[in-house]
Amino acid sequence: MIARPGVPVIRNVNWGGLWTLYVKEVRRFFKVQLQTIWAPAVTTLLFLVVFTVALGGGGRTVTLDGQGIPFADFIAPGLIVMGMLQNAFANASFSLLVGKIQGTIVDYLMPPLSTGELLAALCAGAVTRAFCVGGAVWLAMALWPGVSVTPHHLWAILWFGLLGSLFLALMGVLTSIWAEKFDHAAAVTNFVVAPLALLSGTFYSVDRLAPAFQTISHANPFFYIISGFRYGFLGVADSPILIGSAVILGLDIVLAFACYRLLRSGWKIKS
Repeated sequence: MIARPGVPVIRNVNWGGLWTLYVKEVRRFFKVQLQTIWAPAVTTLLFLVVFTVALGGGGRTVTLDGQGIPFADFIAPGLIVMGMLQNAFANASFSLLVGKIQGTIVDYLMPPLSTGELLAALCAGAVTRAFCVGGAVWLAMALWPGVSVTPHHLWAILWFGLLGSLFLALMGVLTSIWAEKFDHAAAVTNFVVAPLALLSGTFYSVDRLAPAFQTISHANPFFYIISGFRYGFLGVADSPILIGSAVILGLDIVLAFACYRLLRSGWKIKS
């Protein structure tokens, strides 16, 4: 179909192009789903087994908001969302970076997609992988004896899963813009993402920490994601849900603006 001269063919949002790039991102990780979805699920389940066997024996419980929570039930939601966050970052940090290294970045820059559409498709693909991993981990834990992962507040699980996955997806896009080789992305994973995830209250309640370390934990955005996600399963949390939601939503907006500006400027992407 040929439009008259001066009449735009694509109006407002290029939904066709946006959907095509999103499907391309999803198919990319689905082609190796054994590595990108099921392997993280098995690894996370092993974390649960090791920690419950080593620390959860003898009916050990964790006191949360005055309630005694079985140790396995306490750490299970944190492990699920931790797997989601790490895989959202891995997916988003790979797309542009591999294009820069292989010289195929033009495939992202030449199609008639705006900067916002490009960013939205990359983040949507990463969030989709995060929820696929989260679903696989939840299913494995639901079938594992001795742990309960029955949702109490489904809206909190979906909301904080979305906010957290989007937060790490934007961090991944930011990393892929800055990085020039895979070592740079691995450095961010090993020295930023992994420490923040492990020191966020996944395996312990921050109420048991000294006041100074509690303050440090409350400065960690991962803490609010895990606390809110855990609330969806247990009905109790380490921090106020509204505050955590506002903090992560604000950080998502800031990161989205930063990624948009960098993509639009072509920093380290366009020659």
